[in-house]
Amino acid sequence: MNDNRRISLLISLILVITSACSALAAPATATPTPAPTPTSAPTATPLPLYQQVTLTSVPSEEDGKSPDYKITAQTPSLTGSNDPRVKTFNDEMAAIVKSAVDDYRQKMTSFGPAPIQAQSTFDLKYEQTAPAGNIFSIKFTMEGYVAGMAHPYHVIRSANFDLDKGKDIALSDLFAANSDYLKTIASYCSDELSKRDIGFTDTFKQGADPTPDNYQEWNISADGLVITFNEYQVAPYVSGPQTVTVPYSELKSLIDPKGPLAGFVQ
Repeated sequence: MNDNRRISLLISLILVITSACSALAAPATATPTPAPTPTSAPTATPLPLYQQVTLTSVPSEEDGKSPDYKITAQTPSLTGSNDPRVKTFNDEMAAIVKSAVDDYRQKMTSFGPAPIQAQSTFDLKYEQTAPAGNIFSIKFTMEGYVAGMAHPYHVIRSANFDLDKGKDIALSDLFAANSDYLKTIASYCSDELSKRDIGFTDTFKQGADPTPDNYQEWNISADGLVITFNEYQVAPYVSGPQTVTVPYSELKSLIDPKGPLAGFVQ
């Protein structure tokens, strides 16, 4: 191989090596990554108030001598929220219990000195009859005895509260305007009481007549509207208080479709 060809091959080799080194030394061009599009966090839906609270019992006990007595009570109270509607409920329940206890104290005072050596007692309990939801339907059961009485007395009282609206529910709130709901309820109750061996005779039948006074004590349950007749109202003392559950199917045509019972009828 002549010198000119050697020189030409050497120059070509040098150019190839130089080009390769330049390519390696050149910085790589990065493809820009687009920035992520910011997304707003989903807005949390607040829980209904009834799911934020828990119904608890606040016990109280009082006793004394001269006269010898003992008072026990369970007061329903909602915990878990400072919402004003919760306070309204709690204040009302406390007022009902206080009123019942004060009434018992008045009975002890008016009865005078105990003619026998026995302890006077008063006990108040309650139950929530409505299914879980905005409605709190509280049924208070009370038993009182003042030393010297022939027997204890019993009182059942009800309270129905719409927690979402923060107010009491009246019996009329359950039904459509101008519906003769008392007549239907009274008719059903009278029929049911007539089937019982309780002494529901003419002497007591007026206690189930369709008047507002006769139907003050009622509660909402999953099965129907629970009507309570206190002792002596529809039967003699020995038969005790009477309750009748009126199925919602009997009231379906009368129930306000936008009222508290709307969810109980299909």
